[in-house]
Amino acid sequence: MHANNETGAIQTLTRHHGLLLHSDGVQAAGRMPVNVRELGVDLYSITAHKFNGPKGVGALYVRDGVKLAPMFHGGRHERERRAGTENVAGIAALGAAAALPLPNVKALRDRLEQGVLARIPHAIVNSAGAPRMNNTSNIRFEGIEGESLVIALDLAGVAVSTGAACSSGAVHPSHVLTAMGLTPAQAKCSMRFSVGRFNTEQQVDTLLDTLEKSRRPPSEAFPGLHPCLTTSSPLPFPAAWIPPPLRRSSSARAATWSS
Repeated sequence: MHANNETGAIQTLTRHHGLLLHSDGVQAAGRMPVNVRELGVDLYSITAHKFNGPKGVGALYVRDGVKLAPMFHGGRHERERRAGTENVAGIAALGAAAALPLPNVKALRDRLEQGVLARIPHAIVNSAGAPRMNNTSNIRFEGIEGESLVIALDLAGVAVSTGAACSSGAVHPSHVLTAMGLTPAQAKCSMRFSVGRFNTEQQVDTLLDTLEKSRRPPSEAFPGLHPCLTTSSPLPFPAAWIPPPLRRSSSARAATWSS
């Protein structure tokens, strides 16, 4: 993995003698300069939706001389590597998206991180000292359950997550964060934020305001909520708001809510 999908940390790619080197460049391509020759990789995979292209189409760089066995048989498409009609519209859209200039979003990410550290006590940016992608920030809110914040922000129209999309719905702590040395409790207090070329400073400031409100007692932060809400509830809204098929208890986790 060239850039980690939870923390944005840029990884050092190391070749082992006699082995082919494939790198998952999904998080990096279209967000930072990538030169496959300088990286020294044999294979490098990307996907269009990470740099404003459509979902469902990607590309694989294959170094000259590397032979791949076909995935499917029956046709000579894609130089006999994968039989089946190509998604021509998707391929063209990927090419158009790849031609866009790299998004200049570091200032937005820094604005977010600096605002969180200034306004929310005990917040910590995970991997802050590592080379990172300009668009991704993973922040730990000590003493605050990350899934509860996810729901509070969702109600305010802000989409964030406690991990990568590929682990959506998981109730266990992030293996990435625990491998970095965080405890399971600290990992559960962490949230992943990302910004893109269409985000604005105003949106970042709105997110900061919402984060600050969401860490207050729920009845104070969200005065319009149902009167059954108490400040001792671990959720930022009453359990009565959870649809009956998903309602387990007043301590229901966001994983039971999200798809």
